[in-house]
Amino acid sequence: MGWAYRPRIMKFNIPMGLLLEASVGAKAMDEGALKRLIAIQDEVRQAFGWTLADDEASARDLIQTMSVTEPYGVAHWSLSAREATLAQLKERLIQAPLVVLVGAAASSEFLKQDWPNGTVFVAADGAVGACPDDADVACVVTDLDGAEHLNKAALRSIPMVIHAHGDNLSAWQRLLPLWAEQGQPPLILTHQIPSELEGATNVGGFTDGDRAACLLDWCGVNSANIQLVGYSTDHLGRWSGTTNKEQKLEKLQWMQRILSMLQLSSNGHDDDEQ
Repeated sequence: MGWAYRPRIMKFNIPMGLLLEASVGAKAMDEGALKRLIAIQDEVRQAFGWTLADDEASARDLIQTMSVTEPYGVAHWSLSAREATLAQLKERLIQAPLVVLVGAAASSEFLKQDWPNGTVFVAADGAVGACPDDADVACVVTDLDGAEHLNKAALRSIPMVIHAHGDNLSAWQRLLPLWAEQGQPPLILTHQIPSELEGATNVGGFTDGDRAACLLDWCGVNSANIQLVGYSTDHLGRWSGTTNKEQKLEKLQWMQRILSMLQLSSNGHDDDEQ
């Protein structure tokens, strides 16, 4: 293999200003495009009959829980440490020659190929289970329905980009205490409301898959350096969490719309095991 897994032990002694300066080298973030990506969240809520109030309640509860000096007794889950984690992640993603976005229909065998040196992987929720053990996984973008695959990633201290929305409040309340005891992965928090919230970021997007793509765009990663694997829009992948199949298929159409806005498309390397 051309790359090797390195434990994601994050250090926070790098000045924030230097990390942010290092992130400026890629494309400038298009504020208008970000606003359009965030606006789609309102369309999605309307389409599925969900409320902004529920999304806001979950986000604010999560932020409040994580606002203390040592959330769940973990010092590197503090606000300043999460900001450092985000800055370091931006730097890694921008500097990587190739960022592979791993979706729920990814083929484990395809991911075992010999990737270019310096390749990093960003997994959408349970799709981290498709990544080889020696893959350099920069982070997992998750709303926490990825079952046991998330727990395994947490034990490896892979950074988690945790998303708060209206129907996953019980999930983060259950998993964060568990992860505080097991793994203590570095954390970044995201939300899906129009208002700015200190301690969490709205990068746009809706499903874990397209939100991962939005995260890369928000970080300034050049689309030419991004490869999508397992981003099916017509069937559920084997790495999808427990879900309503019909509703999930509808969500994938929204994902396709967002990926089109980002000018990204899957290479079609889906898992044969459906």
